[in-house]
Amino acid sequence: MWQLMMSQLAPRDKTGAYIRPNSSFRNFVGKAAENPFGPATGRYRLFVGKGCPWAHRTLVTRALKGLEDAVAVSVAFPGSGGMWELESEIFSCKTMPEIYQLAQPGYNGRSTVPVLWDDVKGAIVNNESSEIIVMLNSEFNEFARHPELDLYPDTLREKIDRWNEKIYHAVNNGVYRCGFAQTQAAYDVACSELFAVLDEIDRALSTNRYLCGNSVTLADVRLFTTLFRFDAVYYSLFKCSLRRIQDYQNLSGYLRDLYQLPGVAATCDLDAVKRDYYGNLFPLNPGGIVPAGPDLANFLLPHDR
Repeated sequence: MWQLMMSQLAPRDKTGAYIRPNSSFRNFVGKAAENPFGPATGRYRLFVGKGCPWAHRTLVTRALKGLEDAVAVSVAFPGSGGMWELESEIFSCKTMPEIYQLAQPGYNGRSTVPVLWDDVKGAIVNNESSEIIVMLNSEFNEFARHPELDLYPDTLREKIDRWNEKIYHAVNNGVYRCGFAQTQAAYDVACSELFAVLDEIDRALSTNRYLCGNSVTLADVRLFTTLFRFDAVYYSLFKCSLRRIQDYQNLSGYLRDLYQLPGVAATCDLDAVKRDYYGNLFPLNPGGIVPAGPDLANFLLPHDR
């Protein structure tokens, strides 16, 4: 019964390892004349889930760039049958599957968040978080309160990309590879890779304030949303239990440093995170009990970075 439920929750390969499906919509906002999605204020919105780390990336980037007035947000939450339901009806839609159908009638893929949506065309621009945050960083500067902040500068792109590739596989997706593993062997591999890279990051942060030096970049944004959830969710529910982030000398302060950047804390909803994970992943938590803690005040302690 557990294997049946897990196969419906998380696709796997023949070894029992979790395989994350690819995103379907991969258009870009840009200023080229032939691009149907030109940058504008008030035209685009993000569909996000507060518990989702991938969607959280887009909210952090939006906050750091100061795009709250330029890019709207619509919030979804996990509803019955694992479907994302909208907190407020929009475009006569109540769920994310309806949003996807509105954009592409007959669509039968996964209806995930985040989504970068074009209100004017009634279309999904992109539903790949790693690409949405690149667009938010560079394509809306004329509408941003902080256009001077470049989270993906040319001089650091090679280093950012190296970190992103390593962190995505071992950490961002690695926690899911631990939690959704369906064999002991698959779990052991994922857990070993996860903590090897966390250890490597902790060593790197002993000499750098951020992953790529003294300036925050998209590599930090992508790592932050996993670290924010780690001790509250992944440590216990996903069996990522060798160490907590707060047990790391440098990672723990780095997490607090990012949380305390202007605008970031407002994007963080720990109650929603715990409710979404513990309350909706039945095969991992059949009772649906949501644990108390950790204390959010810990994120406000001095980071000493």
